[in-house]
Amino acid sequence: MDPRFAHIRDWIFDLDNCLYPASAGLFELIDERMGAYIQRLLGCGPAEARRVQKHHFHTHGTTLAGLMKEHGIDPNDFLEDVHAIPLDRVQPDERLSSALKRLPGRKFVFTNGDAPYARRVLEAIGVNDYFDELHDIHASSYRPKPDPHGYELLCDRFEIDPRHALLADDMAANLKPAKALGMTTIWVDNGSERGTHGHGDFIDDRIESVSEWLEQIVGGKNDS
Repeated sequence: MDPRFAHIRDWIFDLDNCLYPASAGLFELIDERMGAYIQRLLGCGPAEARRVQKHHFHTHGTTLAGLMKEHGIDPNDFLEDVHAIPLDRVQPDERLSSALKRLPGRKFVFTNGDAPYARRVLEAIGVNDYFDELHDIHASSYRPKPDPHGYELLCDRFEIDPRHALLADDMAANLKPAKALGMTTIWVDNGSERGTHGHGDFIDDRIESVSEWLEQIVGGKNDS
C-alpha cells in the first residue's frame, strides 16, 4: 500500500468519465436524449434545445437543476428518460476490479446521475460489488456537484471524516468543495471535454487513469 494514502479510510469516486474512459462517449448518447427531452418539453427545434441545455448546465451545474428550477420538471421522469441508453460502449475493466478488490477501506460512488443508471454502469464495468454505497443526485437534494451541500450530506449520511477521505473526479471544479472540507483530492485528467483544466491548490494530485493509479497504490497486479 502506498504510504502517501495510508491515512485514507474512505475512497470516493465520481462515475462518468472517471471510472470508465471519457473516450467511451456515453455523454454523447445522454446529450442526445437531453436534447430530445427539451424539444418535447418546450416544443422547440434542436438548435434551441441545445442552447437551453447548455445554458442550464453552465448556470445551474446540471441540465436537470436548471430544468427543475426554471420549468418545474419531475426529476425522476427526466433522469429515467435521459439515462435510457445502451452501455455497449463500456467494457469490463479487470484492472480496476482487481485494484478495488484489494483497496482497503470503504468505497463510494458520488455522482450527479441517479442510482439506477450508476448501478447499470458499475455492472457493465464489472465493479459494482466492490462499492459499499452510492450517493446520487437524489441523495444530494438535487443540488449537483460542485454545490457543497451534496458533499456535506454525503459525509453526514455515511459518517465520513473528510480528513481521512479522498475524492477522485474528472471535473476539477468538483474537487474544490472536497478540499475545503479537508479531503485529499485527485483530478482524473483523462481528456473529458467536461473536465476543463485543473489549476489551484485544491488539487492534490493529477492522474490519467483510475485503474492504473489504484494499481500503483495497492502494489501492482494481482491475478490470484
